[in-house]
Amino acid sequence: MPSTPTPHINAQYGDIAETVIMAGDPLRAKFMAETFLEDTVQFNEVRGMLGYTGSYQGKRVSVMGHGMGIPSIGIYTYELFNFYGVQTIIRVGSAGAYDTDLRLGDLVLVMGACTDSNYGAQFGLPGTFAPIADFGLLRAAADCCEQRGFRYKVGNVLSSDVFYSDDPQTEKWRKMGVLAVEMEASALYMNAARAGKRALVINTISDHIITGAVTTSEQRRTTFTQMMEVALSII
Repeated sequence: MPSTPTPHINAQYGDIAETVIMAGDPLRAKFMAETFLEDTVQFNEVRGMLGYTGSYQGKRVSVMGHGMGIPSIGIYTYELFNFYGVQTIIRVGSAGAYDTDLRLGDLVLVMGACTDSNYGAQFGLPGTFAPIADFGLLRAAADCCEQRGFRYKVGNVLSSDVFYSDDPQTEKWRKMGVLAVEMEASALYMNAARAGKRALVINTISDHIITGAVTTSEQRRTTFTQMMEVALSII
């Protein structure tokens, strides 16, 4: 096992649970720890990327931020999978809707992640890799949404490298049935595949690219609890 702490996570091996629920905003991770977990211990604060380990209904689990974009989540999930023995990572994040049936607050269970990023080039594959979720986690999340009556869709998202795009090509992605745009899922799924681990992304619709509807940063941090409940229920 490679030595820990790593350059980005100030924790010893064993401080982090085998299942980690991650959010782009480290304050969302803090909110999850304070709201849902018992007996929490903070294991990371390097670069302000807060991480906590505690228990949820008797199960050991960690929550942690991963920052914005593919390079950031790529670093943190690589270290968790390869240095800390983490077996499962579930991202709970926000996304901008392309699909007109989606409303603010709806969940998107990310089956696959299209991308405009060059992240996958590092693997030297003789073709295009399709980053997908772990089916067991995906099925369990869909079952949980059905049982709790949460509004959700399952399908593809776009993991984009660009937030302020000069030419977003929204209609072209919509024509291919892409439900929403976010910035991290494809890298998480690639890292999980390469490490032989499990991953799932659950997005809450925070804004709608077509209608212009939008939520506040405070709402995104403290009111998107349905996806957190789903993630915790399937660990």
